[in-house]
Amino acid sequence: MILAIACDLKEQTTFAIVESIPLAPKEESHRVSTLYDTNRIEWNRQEEIAERMIPLIGRLYRADGLVTNLLGRRIINCSPAEILQAHRFTRETGDEILDPEKTYAMLAALEGVPCGPASLDVARLVREFDAENGSWDAAALAGFLRERLAEAIEATRADPTDVVLYGFGRIGRLVARLLIAHQGAGDGLRLRAIVVRRGSADDLVKRAELLRRDSVHGPFAGTIEVDAERETILANGTLIQVIYSDDPASVDYTRYGIHDAIVVDNTGRWRDEEGLSRHLLAPGASRVLLTAPGKGDIKNIVFGVNSDRIDEDDSIVSAASCTTNAITPVLAALDAAYGVERGHVETVHSFTNDQNLIDNFHKGARRGRAATLNMVITETGAAKAVAKALPQLEGRLTGSAIRVPTPNVSLAILNLELGRDVTRDELNAYLRQTALTSPLRQQIDFSENPDAVSSDFVGTNRAGIVDGLATLASGDNRAILYVWYDNEFGYSGQVVRVLERMAGVHPAILPHRVPVHAEAALV
Repeated sequence: MILAIACDLKEQTTFAIVESIPLAPKEESHRVSTLYDTNRIEWNRQEEIAERMIPLIGRLYRADGLVTNLLGRRIINCSPAEILQAHRFTRETGDEILDPEKTYAMLAALEGVPCGPASLDVARLVREFDAENGSWDAAALAGFLRERLAEAIEATRADPTDVVLYGFGRIGRLVARLLIAHQGAGDGLRLRAIVVRRGSADDLVKRAELLRRDSVHGPFAGTIEVDAERETILANGTLIQVIYSDDPASVDYTRYGIHDAIVVDNTGRWRDEEGLSRHLLAPGASRVLLTAPGKGDIKNIVFGVNSDRIDEDDSIVSAASCTTNAITPVLAALDAAYGVERGHVETVHSFTNDQNLIDNFHKGARRGRAATLNMVITETGAAKAVAKALPQLEGRLTGSAIRVPTPNVSLAILNLELGRDVTRDELNAYLRQTALTSPLRQQIDFSENPDAVSSDFVGTNRAGIVDGLATLASGDNRAILYVWYDNEFGYSGQVVRVLERMAGVHPAILPHRVPVHAEAALV
């Protein structure tokens, strides 16, 4: 039996509904003769509870804009097995695995709360309610949710913001997938168009196929339809206008009903204010986000670190690089707890499409050699770029890079001199807790899997993943950390977060996250 508590906060009344939910029938005792049978029956029971969560999760998302997660693991559009896997992850905090029945009860109660858009950690809500209450009482839960979700209850829905993708390469297509997946009630970011140069007579079909199939990230989750006459792509209900142009200033977005759009330039062709300002000459475009390091006075934003620097009057913003996004949150956390005196960053980076499949001319040293056959020593500006997000680290970091024959997922090795002595256990405990509960939880993940390799991190939505088993620290002020990152998908997630902040639609994160203190994390 599951206690499903519904709270009608609009009418300021509460009531409890106790449902006798017909779960998988208990078999006769003589049939439950082995541990195998016992485990199978318990799994079926939990799986059925998870199945009943799915409609609740979907309605909360589509009707209210509530993004539900368990310690940062999203449970939207998940299978029952994936939801139960997210429950297993909750033991990472040192607590018992979250009870799926309590998760179901909390989700049912949330349906009665008149919330605006927010990101809700249901695991924390359950545990905090458990800690404050001896039993799952409807009135107590209603009051608890009123208090914890006051910010979301009072929130008003923002007007939707049009988004245009200028360029449709690796990052452009992944950002498109994320925007489509985040469509929800349609009152946040709306992907309205992509702008490309026409490549062939069947260009539209080819663009749609590249969105539909990806050799690294797998097939598109949903349906895609092409309208050749209107030159549109319909993806999971999102109608995307394909616009062909060779010049940003020549596009009139208002012809397609697009107004005050944020243009995401993922071509990398222009990186300074003069070049990127050409987008602002196009009717219907009001702001620009560059998915590469910006030059000059352009703000380079690493979401979670310096995203509070984004102002309403910023017409051009950069989301920095994938490597800068991977290492800066970790460096920010370390600098806050220990101080970063100096260090060297070595990136072992997957090849990218600016390299050659076979030996050919390239303006850069060594990059002309075959990408799939060689490790290529090259340069990176990521270490110096950290200072644009963390000015206190100006001049303290050097960097170099090695391109390797893998298509995705890279590794940053941070060789650091800290402001005080630290042990390996203390460092790992601090970074683990930072990844679980701190304001940097969306940026940093933590792994201690003894068999983890690069392909295990394909599709990771965090900017960087600390490999705790590889951490080196022996009690002095020297430390070496290994940080994995999906240089495509993880970075694209950061781009979307910057987009949300620029549009003023980044959801409230509840319950509020709290800073982690190094000494307390080790206890």
